[in-house]
Amino acid sequence: MSDTNASEREQREQAHREATASRLFSGRVEFLLSAPQLKFLPDATVPEIAFCGRSNVGKSSLLNALTNRRAIARTSVTPGRTQELNFFEVGDPLRFRLVDMPGYGFAKAPVKVVERWKSLVKTYLRGRQVLARTLVLVDSRHGLKESDREMMTMLDEAAVGYRIVLTKTDKVKASALEKTAAAIADEARKHPAAFPELHLTSSEKGMGIAALRAAIVRDALGEEG
Repeated sequence: MSDTNASEREQREQAHREATASRLFSGRVEFLLSAPQLKFLPDATVPEIAFCGRSNVGKSSLLNALTNRRAIARTSVTPGRTQELNFFEVGDPLRFRLVDMPGYGFAKAPVKVVERWKSLVKTYLRGRQVLARTLVLVDSRHGLKESDREMMTMLDEAAVGYRIVLTKTDKVKASALEKTAAAIADEARKHPAAFPELHLTSSEKGMGIAALRAAIVRDALGEEG
């Protein structure tokens, strides 16, 4: 098969994956519960996709964009508002869940509260058998911070595969974005659990949302979608 034919075939397959994912996310997507402790986690019956990132990285906005809802995940100008594991169910019948994790970095909370969040997150990531993939969100305006690297290392050690998602790409000039993305991709190659490809997204402009949505469905459900 020629390179041109292979490329066209991949484009068709990707378009099909995006359309399938769009139909799934246009159906039932509902908030299930918030879990402040592990004992409140829902039964581990379906695959889960976790979202993590620094406070104010745009996690709630990304969840809203992916699910085509305006406010299924709360957005706030106050970093660190998400203090629990928030679960959202996708599909009727239920196909998988999205998990909105507490932001890390500069959460406006007492030290003891932050430590409790950290413990909850670490235990969930290391021990949740149905966790299919984690998305590590990185603000494209700032690139990787030490807290992001700590999360990536923890996921490596837990053997939890993760995708790196750059957010707010519409806020960065193309040349700066290209430089930042290249630097992050180079660093990601040193992490065994990181996917080699980056996802560049803008919740406000919709850039990269369809492709990321398709990747989430593929991670959760495999090729059948």
